[in-house]
Amino acid sequence: MSAFRNPFDPDVSLHRNGCACGRHASQDEHDRAQTAQMRELQDRAVEGAVMRALFPQDGMRRRFLQAVGSGTALSAIASLFPLGMAKEAFAQGAGALEKTKLKVGFIPITCATPIIMAHPLGFYARHGLDVEVVKTAGWAVIRDKALSREYDAAHMLSPMPLAISTGTGSNPIPWTAPAIENINGQAITLAMQHKDKRDPKDWKGFRFAVPFDYSMHNYLLRYYLAEHGIDPDTDVQIRSVPPPDMVANLRAGNIDGFLAPDPVNQRAVYDGVGFIHLLSREIWDGHPCCAFAASKEFVDQNPNTYHALLKAILDATAYARKAENRKEIAAAIAPANYLNQPLTVVEQVLTGTYADGLGNVKQDARRIDFDPFPYDSFAIWILTQMKRWGQIKGEVDYAAVAREVFLATDAARLMRELDMPPADASKPVVVMGKAFDPSQPAAYVDSFAIRRS
Repeated sequence: MSAFRNPFDPDVSLHRNGCACGRHASQDEHDRAQTAQMRELQDRAVEGAVMRALFPQDGMRRRFLQAVGSGTALSAIASLFPLGMAKEAFAQGAGALEKTKLKVGFIPITCATPIIMAHPLGFYARHGLDVEVVKTAGWAVIRDKALSREYDAAHMLSPMPLAISTGTGSNPIPWTAPAIENINGQAITLAMQHKDKRDPKDWKGFRFAVPFDYSMHNYLLRYYLAEHGIDPDTDVQIRSVPPPDMVANLRAGNIDGFLAPDPVNQRAVYDGVGFIHLLSREIWDGHPCCAFAASKEFVDQNPNTYHALLKAILDATAYARKAENRKEIAAAIAPANYLNQPLTVVEQVLTGTYADGLGNVKQDARRIDFDPFPYDSFAIWILTQMKRWGQIKGEVDYAAVAREVFLATDAARLMRELDMPPADASKPVVVMGKAFDPSQPAAYVDSFAIRRS
């Protein structure tokens, strides 16, 4: 796939022939070609669906196609089934995209891997979309540009859509998180001067950075500190710092460490200014990190575009899950217009073979992984931590908010269409050895000795 070039990518040419991609005599001709490409994709989808319906068993379907050839097979099917009418109905109905040109904002971290790689590796174009992925400076900017509709969708920290929807810190605006961008993929990194202070009980007075107040990084760091008897609001300082600025702040001595998304942790090791204390999966293996997010308004007004965009993200995620694809993906997303990181840094994160900054080379294939299913239990756990630390005031219907924001039904249906493995709705959540029961969120909050609520 690495050789694929999106024909609608403005970088392909310098608009030399009067259209966006430089391959057509005019913008009208470009638009007609794009429409034809999208229609061809829709036609292939209908043909595949009909073929699978008539021959549900893979072996039977392959033998039929080998015996008569694909062209003859489709002609035979068309004589018995109104294939042309089905294609037209699909194009005019559920398959017609309301928008094909979209802007999706992202922060330059490996958590955004599916959103980023879908551009250079052609997953958006595969689903009939012309997507501009826009590198953005920080999470507050991502939020503001998404709220102002400058971005059609965005890479967000998984707690952000929950905070936006519940009006935590602002007026409530219905938001959705239909796919998790990555699981694991974070770490606690400390400045080199603290390499002999591995016990968190020695961290009183430390200054830590997290990417945003409403982030898994903030909640996991607080959880980890509190479990070691450190009050995160009185014994240490925790401040929000955009991920691209974290290593510079560590180098300057402005902070003692951070719980950050990658490749920030690995870049600190690469630059010799920090070491990896532990990976976030050692706190909660399989935890969500970032999410693909869009407003409820965008979902409702552009249902077909939304489904195509979500399918492109899910398609890219399935590709990213495979270990054999990780080096190709690293090469695709490392350049300046995406992560702007040395290739070796990105490879160490994605492959899980990495230097820890203390002279060791470690191997952990699940340092970062990609499971897109937005489990309700994830959302409910996040909401309990927002409640625990005083971000949510008053009563909260945990289950209802989880269902409305983490669109598990949409994800499950589209994952089935893409032949992705079915999600396990009963996936357990265990954080630092303590099991979480999503049916008892209030009791879970009350069980913590250190809390603000």
